[in-house]
Amino acid sequence: MKISIVTATFNSGATLRDTIESVLRQSYADFEHIIVDGGSKDKTLDIVREYEPLYNGRLRWSSEPDRGIYDAMNKGIARASGDVVGILNSDDFYTSPDVLEEVAKVLTDNDIDAVYGDVHYVNDGNLGKCVRYYSSRRFHRSWMRFGFMPAHPSFYCRRSVYEKFGTFALSYKVAADFENLLRLIFIHRISTRYIPKDFVTMRTGGASSSGLRSHKQIMNDHLRALRQNGVYSNFLFLGLRYPYKICELAITQICNMFNHK
Repeated sequence: MKISIVTATFNSGATLRDTIESVLRQSYADFEHIIVDGGSKDKTLDIVREYEPLYNGRLRWSSEPDRGIYDAMNKGIARASGDVVGILNSDDFYTSPDVLEEVAKVLTDNDIDAVYGDVHYVNDGNLGKCVRYYSSRRFHRSWMRFGFMPAHPSFYCRRSVYEKFGTFALSYKVAADFENLLRLIFIHRISTRYIPKDFVTMRTGGASSSGLRSHKQIMNDHLRALRQNGVYSNFLFLGLRYPYKICELAITQICNMFNHK
């Protein structure tokens, strides 16, 4: 089973090495890494060229102007030749070397369309300290009307599902991932399986975690996605996510305190 990993880059020179090295450390060898660059002006492409020989033909990359990260992801999925596709952002990296191995193991069951797991967040100054653990363990399809979704960086889906039901809608500024998962999981009810594993280490400060304005945009995008897909919701429903996130943060802080004792 071949797995396609799609990474969108744009001036990602400060973080891309971590992303690439985590891919090259994977114990599962049947993968391709597709890097879709939006025309970087920093050292991003120099880094890609530096590591390209280590892939032994498993790296494909391009650089051209695009319409943003979701456009780049769509291009990557369209170019993918693997049976399964996952997204690994250019400021994130795999938490352990056996992530793809676990994905492939579960998806040998042809009745499962997609898998997902957990991720955790770190600050750029200390990549070894978890500041928030995002678990998808309790996720249920019905929760999507409240704005919940499985951790998208841990989502690995059969390419045939994207071909049948579509990829990312570019009209959403910061929540096209939610709209896509809503369409796949809630509307078309694809078969999914949770893997109890920390897939990805994510740096804080991305498009979906960068302040009050970002969260307001997310709320608006989520509500529009739900309405456009015929799923009833409202701002009160969507607001229920935030106490849950606060609990996640509190639990992480408590665990950090105990770990340091």
